[in-house]
Amino acid sequence: MVPETLVGHTRHTKTRAELDHVILCVDQSGSMAASVVYSSIFAAVMASIPGLSTKLICFDTSIVDLTDQLADPVEVLFGVQLGGGTDINAALAYCEKQIENPSKTHLVLITDLYEGGDAKSMLARAAAIKDSGVNLIVLLALSDSGHPAYDAKHAEAIASLGCPVFACTPDQFPAMMSFALTGKDLRSWAAEEDVAVIRGA
Repeated sequence: MVPETLVGHTRHTKTRAELDHVILCVDQSGSMAASVVYSSIFAAVMASIPGLSTKLICFDTSIVDLTDQLADPVEVLFGVQLGGGTDINAALAYCEKQIENPSKTHLVLITDLYEGGDAKSMLARAAAIKDSGVNLIVLLALSDSGHPAYDAKHAEAIASLGCPVFACTPDQFPAMMSFALTGKDLRSWAAEEDVAVIRGA
């Protein structure tokens, strides 16, 4: 796999302050297997794009930061360990510490939102991240079917914060990220792609 369209590519070298920062935070519990694989591949591709700073963080009840391995997609895939429970709140707390420039950060949380930890704190943390200026996007799945099972209550609660919440296929993911990185409304992209977006509670 090679980049087909370079998003954020420029002729000059950007300073770190100018870079767009992408954090892929991926639920690696067993139900998210396909999403983990595709996310890992896309993270490795985006890490090769000069205009982006990309991090890959996988979680279940523990957290694994695979950012340092993104130069080698095979190492990334071997670093993933499927199974276990889900602590989304802890994962968001870890991601929060990685954010250097909120207005230039796109946090893509890829999870079915079945929280095994503190759901109330998870929703409060998502709200705080959104309020800080981060572009918080929730993908309920990144899979060939694009039709996930997910926690509807949590999805509606996060959507009510003004965050786009939906699922997409690997074919749709590059265009979705292009819209996000250029500041366009992801709801208009979803309408064009006939992707169902979760409405707020």
